[in-house]
Amino acid sequence: MTWVEAIVLGIVQGLTEFLPVSSSGHLRITSAIFFDRDAGASFTAVTQLGTEAAVLIYFAKDIWRITRTWLVGLRDRSVRSSLDYRMGWYVIVGSIPIGLFGFLFKDQIRTAGRNLWVVSTTLIVFAFVLAFAEYWGRQTRTLVNFRMRDGIVMGFAQAMALIPGVSRSGGTLTAGLLLNLTREAAARYSFLLAIPAVVMSGIFSVGDVFEPAAPGTSVPSVAQMVVATIIAFGIGYAAIAWLLRYVAHHTLYVFVLYRVALGTLVLALLLTGTISAT
Repeated sequence: MTWVEAIVLGIVQGLTEFLPVSSSGHLRITSAIFFDRDAGASFTAVTQLGTEAAVLIYFAKDIWRITRTWLVGLRDRSVRSSLDYRMGWYVIVGSIPIGLFGFLFKDQIRTAGRNLWVVSTTLIVFAFVLAFAEYWGRQTRTLVNFRMRDGIVMGFAQAMALIPGVSRSGGTLTAGLLLNLTREAAARYSFLLAIPAVVMSGIFSVGDVFEPAAPGTSVPSVAQMVVATIIAFGIGYAAIAWLLRYVAHHTLYVFVLYRVALGTLVLALLLTGTISAT
């Protein structure tokens, strides 16, 4: 991997991780168009440690409060009705689907799932699903009304993002809107839900990132991996604050249009033979 590649991909990861546009899909597309190779699923997983570090810092007070209340609630029944205690369980249970499917389909995710025909198609298809959720969802429920059913449904939606192009935040936001949550409530739970899955995925992928998974895969040095992750952290931290402000006052249709435009562009490049699907 060149330094330009590492820096560009770090920027792309930071910009897109929390937007409903698929950061893994963007890394795959950016690698194909500008560098004519694939940085690999492990590179994506490790740079996500940078963006998740941004989540840990940005929501540090919330995370500490939820964790402390959950631990106290394990032995003290009096706090079990609190939202913080319940939220601890919602995050734990909601994280199970992505952990299970990630383990079962690890090889497919790293190979067939990164085919650009798949990425471009899922970008477009799930854009329309997001548009439907934005149009149909009544957005009458906040986190105060959050229930275990909501956590499970959004957990399965997060698991779909194992396919590049679906988008983890896009999937959870879509599910949240379909459950009539406000955009801000869905986004906040989405941030918390991502922490266990993304952190564990990144840790388990550290060893793989320096070994090419297939011909044509670029391999970063340790220094390049560190720099890309730090860049993703810095940009990702700013993106969190921006997205929470944005979803509080705007619809998600701009992301729908962007996904369709990007997916269509990639399909056109594939059909003309400009880029390779694998």
